[in-house]
Amino acid sequence: MDTRITLLLFWLLMGIPVAKLAPALAAQSDLKAAVSESIEEQFSELTQLSDRIWSYEEVAFQESRSAEALKEYARAQGFTIKENIGDMPTAFTAEYGSGKPVIGILGEFDALPGLSQATVPHKQPLNEGGAGHGCGHNLFGTASLGAATAIKELIESGELQGTIRFYGTPAEEKYFGKLWMIRAGAFEDVDVVMDWHPSDETKTGVQTGLALVDFIVEFRGQAAHAASDPWNGRDASDGLELYTTGINYYREHVKPSVRIHYDIEVAGEVVNVVPDYARIWTRVRDANFEGVRPVYDQIKRIAEGAALMANVEYEVKLVSGIHEVLVNRTGAEVLQKNLEEMGPIEYTDAEQEFARGIQQAVNKPQIGAISKIEPLEQPQEVASGGSTDVGDVSYVVPVIRLRATTAPNGTPWHSWAVVACGGMSIGHKGMAFAAEALARTMVDLYRDEQLRDRIRAEFEEDLGEYEYKPMVPEGPPPVGE
Repeated sequence: MDTRITLLLFWLLMGIPVAKLAPALAAQSDLKAAVSESIEEQFSELTQLSDRIWSYEEVAFQESRSAEALKEYARAQGFTIKENIGDMPTAFTAEYGSGKPVIGILGEFDALPGLSQATVPHKQPLNEGGAGHGCGHNLFGTASLGAATAIKELIESGELQGTIRFYGTPAEEKYFGKLWMIRAGAFEDVDVVMDWHPSDETKTGVQTGLALVDFIVEFRGQAAHAASDPWNGRDASDGLELYTTGINYYREHVKPSVRIHYDIEVAGEVVNVVPDYARIWTRVRDANFEGVRPVYDQIKRIAEGAALMANVEYEVKLVSGIHEVLVNRTGAEVLQKNLEEMGPIEYTDAEQEFARGIQQAVNKPQIGAISKIEPLEQPQEVASGGSTDVGDVSYVVPVIRLRATTAPNGTPWHSWAVVACGGMSIGHKGMAFAAEALARTMVDLYRDEQLRDRIRAEFEEDLGEYEYKPMVPEGPPPVGE
């Protein structure tokens, strides 16, 4: 149902005279038209900004040029910048306005290692072995800042009252920088947070994602000559191999929702030396954070047993742990109405040809880019897909989430194909669409205090008695590691 019709019915039920409704409806419509116009006017600059971040290819905690590019744009629009949030040099906020409500919007900008790619529909690295935006974060941060700018203009003109705050959030792909921002209290005064993510479809985000714990296991032994006196050695890589063997036997005895991944980072240097050091990065996921805990505890016991069998020492180092997303259905319904009012993205023949080329290269049906507005889904009982530190934000403040098409249907994420689309017009159109949808929804949030109250009430009911605390080690974040 059209938002204006919904408001009309609500106000009639509240006994408000019809003569007083028309100006309010017109004002709401005019403000949404204004943010749409703002995104259109910003489009050229936002595209250039996105392409700059795309070209920088900066990975977790190394996004200095990307963060600076976003701050430069925000300063030019009149935002006040706060830097080094949570002791992370690339974490920042850009704020405009004063007082309540405070609406936040998230922006990410880190790339993934090994995914460098040209803007062509076949695999062709720009820099062999370089990084690339295989999750579309060059579009993510840019679109969110564009949406924040559209709202800033309305606050500046007096059409809206309150504060808009853009969050530049680093290291989502590896260390989960939002955890340290939460620990620093960056979200304590926020009423609602907006979030989006590049996708191969367009819809309101109502799926929770998976909770996880990241940790490093190190094994230390005694080096020796592998041929002349191996009996004098204690092999750290033996401990690592026994550890992975234990994990792989354990897989039979975990719930179907559990995922266990590992990456062997160090396991010796040469074949004729018994290695005295080995290291493995391990990640455990489940449908919710409470499900992760016992799996994490058991895997730590497996590490202890492996070290005992190999006669080596071991250490488990926590990297971080993130929660699943608390879905706010009330907020999702408002975003959904705005998506339906906007309608899908339209593509040119050349863009669809590019999209089909991508699909051919990755062995997917060649149906092109699809941006129809999907209906509002019911949350899955057990989420599929990945994880995000947005989940932890959703345990601190209500979050409304969007997925917008920036790559062809069926495109494998975290791949070269996403990088290719993120640097050309398919990605640019998705970026602009996301910016407009987020800004239009924020207009509703600023103008409707009762809506904000209902969003907050649902959040508090879902949170219940749970006492949230970010799962990060003591001390500073692992910047520079």
